[in-house]
Amino acid sequence: MTDSSHAVFLSYASQDAEAAQRICEALRAAGIEVWFDQSALRGGDVWDQTIRKQIKACVLFIPVLSKHTHDRVEGYFRLEWKLAIDRSNLIAPDQTFLLPVAIDNTREDDERVPDKFRDVHWTRLPGGETSPGFVERVRRLVSPEPAQEPTTSASSADRVSAAAPLTRARVSASWRSKRALLGIVVVVAGVLAYLAIDKPWVSKQPASPPQPTAAPASAAPAAFAPPPHSIAVLPFVNLSGDKDQEYFSDGLTEELINSLVEIEGLQVAARASSFSFKEHPDIATVARKLNVGTVLEGSVRRAGNTVRITTQLINAVTGFHMWSKTYDRELSDVLNLQTEIATAVASSLRVTLVEDVSAKIELGGTRNPAAFDAYLRASRAYFGPGKSGKEQAQTAINLYTEAIRLDPSYALAFADRSNAFNYASAYASGPDVRAHFDKAFADAREALRLAPGLAEGHLALARYLLEGSLDFSHASVEYERAVALAPGNARVLRNYGAFAAQMGRSAEGVAAAHRAVMLDPLNAFSHENLGVALHFARRYSEAVAAYKDGLALSPEDAEIGVFLGLNYYLLGDFASARAACEAHPEYWASALCLALTYEKLGRHTQAEAELGKMKASRGDAAAYWYATTYAQWGNTKQALEWLEKALQLRDEGLQILKTDPLMDPLRNEPRFQAVERALKFPN
Repeated sequence: MTDSSHAVFLSYASQDAEAAQRICEALRAAGIEVWFDQSALRGGDVWDQTIRKQIKACVLFIPVLSKHTHDRVEGYFRLEWKLAIDRSNLIAPDQTFLLPVAIDNTREDDERVPDKFRDVHWTRLPGGETSPGFVERVRRLVSPEPAQEPTTSASSADRVSAAAPLTRARVSASWRSKRALLGIVVVVAGVLAYLAIDKPWVSKQPASPPQPTAAPASAAPAAFAPPPHSIAVLPFVNLSGDKDQEYFSDGLTEELINSLVEIEGLQVAARASSFSFKEHPDIATVARKLNVGTVLEGSVRRAGNTVRITTQLINAVTGFHMWSKTYDRELSDVLNLQTEIATAVASSLRVTLVEDVSAKIELGGTRNPAAFDAYLRASRAYFGPGKSGKEQAQTAINLYTEAIRLDPSYALAFADRSNAFNYASAYASGPDVRAHFDKAFADAREALRLAPGLAEGHLALARYLLEGSLDFSHASVEYERAVALAPGNARVLRNYGAFAAQMGRSAEGVAAAHRAVMLDPLNAFSHENLGVALHFARRYSEAVAAYKDGLALSPEDAEIGVFLGLNYYLLGDFASARAACEAHPEYWASALCLALTYEKLGRHTQAEAELGKMKASRGDAAAYWYATTYAQWGNTKQALEWLEKALQLRDEGLQILKTDPLMDPLRNEPRFQAVERALKFPN
């Protein structure tokens, strides 16, 4: 039987995604691994093959039954049902494999429900609200034999995800001079593949039905059981004796992270979470906080054109070293390290895997060491501490330009310079705003001309289409393409999650944002963006919790603090909204939040003053936000005038109009509906 990394397969009609998400989260919170397809995040043959593989190998198949599954005479879920039923015929009759769940009053004799489902007991979970009893039953059904380790425990970060309406969050740099570290990637993949084959993570079919056992009076803490094939890469230590060379060691670390992400089947902790362990605490702490089974650490020593890279892979559960290697190379030879290392591990890997990984990892990269070095410096400038966002963006743009000058075919440099131009537009004014967007568009198109399959290129183009042209339909195509190409990339998922939620696809958006938090749990932006997705899904209490998680990681983040205040406002907790927004006067949107909140508290003069402050600092550039303020104040005439002004100016705030709860008072107004039609939001 094919080895699987998931114990439970959840099958549902797309209309039931939110209910299925609730079931999924309840099971994961109990430490049960669930394969929840998030079908919008997959596509084509790869998606179909993955689903078939998971159904073939899962421990338990849960079909979600409802009026929607009855009404739909055709749907992919029916193929999933057929595959599961076919497999059930091969399973011993005393083993539970099919566990139907009805989320409404669908009858057990429904003629469109397969006989196999009608033959077994159903569980009813109205709306997907999952009872502790059901969770416990599933836990017992998927529990392995006593000698085996338990299934993966879900990180608390599994509850969160998405991207912000008021923020211009930067897109993390991603880069590849991939031959430099491809061999390391291949060795790591080989070791993890060996472990997966040699040590199955869960017993697929226990010899006898699981029996309830009484817990001891003083139960031991649950064993650490991270997901299989999961890994974190700690920041490589700079041993060059020159602190200015840290950009190089950090860059190589990020290179390796991005390389591992390209390998299907690996769950890789994202850069921001891994880099939160810059001081290198003990491996057990890293593993538990990031919920990973293996940790890769290393060091880099650079002396002139000579580089020494030392790496070691550690089993985070046992603490044992699994593999280590030291490489000494001239800088110009680092890019050619692939062949030697791939040959050393050829006996452990299929040749086709090596070739596929090579193609993915090297896509969009460079073989020019000087261009590569300029790219690393650009990344360091863009994300390094101690500079304002405007200075960071401009310095990065200059260095990306240098990398492109040295290698005009460096697609990743074009993609990331596009993102930097998009970000810098927030600090521009007048004609410079349009000029920045035009450059972002040109760079994104060039990146995709050079490397059509580059996820970062599609993401850059999607961001321009959303922010620079309000072309929502084409932005949707580009976001979905980016996710299909890089389903394990936290940055891509964050951006997609926000967009999907803003477009009204709340289940998809929240699911993507949750996945981003799982991959990058120690990144405040992940929690912030989850809060945004939940905000547009009208799940304000959950959004508040997500923003609080973000503030716990970054207490001084003014954007998160103000977004927290806005969700308190929408919950009707005006005292908490005022406190949250007054704490961050440096962020312009605090004036928006306070203008709304003071008015609700009967402090009209202060509310007017906050609106005046916003108009003085932002001018017509905040036309959309003046419209929301007047809408909430009940001044429909002024609100509609500013909304039409925003449309005339192509105000980027309009990207959230479709789902913005602050605009609800205007939705029945013909002038509002005319603006909405003019923007051509996708259905």
